[in-house]
Amino acid sequence: MEITYDFCELNIMIALVSFLGFLTENCWLAITRGYVNNRNMNLPFLFGYGLAMMFFYVFIGTPDNLRMTELFHVHMGRRNSYIFYFFVSAILVSVGEVLLGTFVERYFGFEYWNYTGIPLCITKYTSVPTSTGFGVAITLWMGCAFENIMERIHNMSEVAVKIMGFVFPIVIIVDFIVSFRIMYHNQSPNTKWVKKVIF
Repeated sequence: MEITYDFCELNIMIALVSFLGFLTENCWLAITRGYVNNRNMNLPFLFGYGLAMMFFYVFIGTPDNLRMTELFHVHMGRRNSYIFYFFVSAILVSVGEVLLGTFVERYFGFEYWNYTGIPLCITKYTSVPTSTGFGVAITLWMGCAFENIMERIHNMSEVAVKIMGFVFPIVIIVDFIVSFRIMYHNQSPNTKWVKKVIF
């Protein structure tokens, strides 16, 4: 499986997924805690989601085009490919959450999140339900949406792709660095706003 999209096209997808990550976390907050907030960033992008998606694409591929099938000449049916992708996604998310949560608590002096109120916790940074949810979401996104959206991005005007492909990552990365510097300096979350949600 070759990477068939260029740098700018992939950057637009990273920005889109980073924005969807922001929406996803706020939906979870709204449902479970009755409020939404800026998720420690100044802009509505969570860069980690975009990076994670790009990691999956570059190193694992998509459920329909697994890189391991080419590297190891392994053939598995479509159903097994999706099952495999789900388990790999859930495991990698669990490991990533534990590493990031531990890193932030150790060097930034606060808990970035805490899942101890959720059943089947695996440390306070990950749990079976959350990893399962992320695994399902990643598998469905990479299997059902990724290629379709990338084709739409690929078919956009070249000028628009170039502009967005350079502007989006710069803006998101700068905001990411600034926000984490604030959190490191204050040794606390970078909460700029909180809004209650009434259903």
